[in-house]
Amino acid sequence: MADSIADSTAKLDITDAPTAPDTAPTVDNAPKLQLDEETGEWVSKGELKKRLAKRAKKASKDKNKEASNAAAPPKTQQPKKEKVEDVPIDTDSMFKQGFLNDVYKERPVKPVITRFPPEPNGHLHIGHAKAIAVNFGFARYHGGYTYLRMDDTNPESEEEEYFTSIEETVRWLGFEPYKITYSSDHFDTLYALAEKLIEQGNAYVCHCDDQEVKKQRGGEKGASPRYRCEHANQSVEENLKKFRAMRDGEYKPREAFLRMKQDINDPNPQNWDLAAYRVLNKPHHRTGDKWVIYPTYDFTHCLCDSFEKITHSLCTVEFFLSRTSYEWLNERLVEYQPMQREYGRLSIEGSVLSKRKLKELVDKGIVRGWNDPRLHTLIAIRRKGVPPGAILEFVNELGVTTTNSIIQMSRFEQTIRRYLERTVPRLMLVLDPVPVVLESSEFDGTDLTVPFSPKNPAMGDHKIKFSQTVYIDRSDFREVDSKDYFRLAPGKTVGLLQAPFPITATSFTKDETTGLVTEIKAVFDRSGKKPKTFIQWVPAESAGSKRCEARIYNSLFKSNNPTGAEGGFLSDLNPDSEIIYPNALVESGFDEVRKRAPWPEAAGEDKLGKGGPESVRFQGMRVGYFAMDSDSRDDKIVLNRIVSLKEDKEKS
Repeated sequence: MADSIADSTAKLDITDAPTAPDTAPTVDNAPKLQLDEETGEWVSKGELKKRLAKRAKKASKDKNKEASNAAAPPKTQQPKKEKVEDVPIDTDSMFKQGFLNDVYKERPVKPVITRFPPEPNGHLHIGHAKAIAVNFGFARYHGGYTYLRMDDTNPESEEEEYFTSIEETVRWLGFEPYKITYSSDHFDTLYALAEKLIEQGNAYVCHCDDQEVKKQRGGEKGASPRYRCEHANQSVEENLKKFRAMRDGEYKPREAFLRMKQDINDPNPQNWDLAAYRVLNKPHHRTGDKWVIYPTYDFTHCLCDSFEKITHSLCTVEFFLSRTSYEWLNERLVEYQPMQREYGRLSIEGSVLSKRKLKELVDKGIVRGWNDPRLHTLIAIRRKGVPPGAILEFVNELGVTTTNSIIQMSRFEQTIRRYLERTVPRLMLVLDPVPVVLESSEFDGTDLTVPFSPKNPAMGDHKIKFSQTVYIDRSDFREVDSKDYFRLAPGKTVGLLQAPFPITATSFTKDETTGLVTEIKAVFDRSGKKPKTFIQWVPAESAGSKRCEARIYNSLFKSNNPTGAEGGFLSDLNPDSEIIYPNALVESGFDEVRKRAPWPEAAGEDKLGKGGPESVRFQGMRVGYFAMDSDSRDDKIVLNRIVSLKEDKEKS
């Protein structure tokens, strides 16, 4: 939400919240973040020091305990416990303890009513997933409900595409809004309250330009004394007359704007006479040409919270200073008083979330669109194949505190990987296929029964037809063998997963032009000796395998901080962010996986057939986790790699 607001007000400096001086307690003046290598979070120096001290104390305690145990008489050896399988995380745990539990205790009312109020000027990103989970989850846990409120007060940047996308994304994450409302529903009431504020002597029409407003607020870095605008001395009658003239179109944009008369001497910049209304000669998507003036976020948000009887207004910490102006305005204009509290924002290393930067990537054709799987908009994450349930688990794992979190990409991917490990079936997939022709046709056409998951029998099984020609991945064959190599080579034996016998390569042929191996000949090894390695394979297309395009995605940027890269973020692009295998092969079990999607049935994909192509997910054994892409057609399957397997780095 903050990104959207910043984007929408960038062109109107006079409507922005003022910049704080060096001594003001703003978020921008917070200490630099440092990496907590154990959790993958970026935290303040003080927080990191506290965590390290706590761990050191625990380590010392454990060491003393070990020494005590060593001195004690030996105990009878107990049998080893069986390994506990990974189990789903309780996605309600963040409401049962910690910050959000404390927030509820401050106002333990029933029903709890919250809101998620995005500005519809762009697609939601990964940070918004936390806001959605917090607001909808908090209300649901306490037996209440949540409004999805479109904060549509800036017609210059809002488009129908974004309204639709926001609503679909909320439902995809598994949440159902109590009502979908719009700030514009209240334009008449908001205007009346603005006149009431003027009549109280708490608002005035200002004609100052950006430079003068900046001086009033202390100038560059707050170096000079602050002072109140001379227009604040106008009479109530004059302010009402000018405000109505604004409403009637007698002023051009930036010639006049309504300001709240707060306390210019307060150290909090959110009390420095914020803008309440501004002139925007732009038709509104819902109200048409009725209005030429529109309320600002600082005026609208708190009042709409009151209109909708919000009990707990939960937002990110950049709005901590705004709590003062939030309460100031509500106390003067409305009876019902919501309670605002702030939690830490979520960001991920190596990503770009700014709407302006994302638009540049799209416009220049660097990515396929706003939903390109290399981006971290939620529509991109969805298209890539990340399940909504994995995102909710990730948010819950991190917990909710008042500290902003900049999380390493590897930690996000590890959560996704763990989630997929227990919820999706396994298939054999070969990215760069090379044919292996077996000398014997003994098992040609034989049905092999293969489980979808060796860990979860409930997923069932499927049949694969063995064929005399099978396909293995090019990376699984070497022309020249070596002692530290355990896959297929001339004279070497490997196992084929689920196949009747291991195979031994006897010869191969190459394309003289490209130098690539075009065919491998092999025989069954019936010696009974267990091979050191098993590799995946797929039968010929005549036996049911499907030709497909597989897209392997890596980070879009080379560094963890593309915005800070020398030459700008576009100079930090990773040339290997997308690698395409146009002739990959997936085994015939894919048809059943597709028919039984979504995998898994969870969150907003909780019923058979509920979900787009991205809900067709599976583990490509020894390759990674994959999902079907929206580019797929009846005659062409396109797969996206969601995340790699953790075994990839250890692959021999």
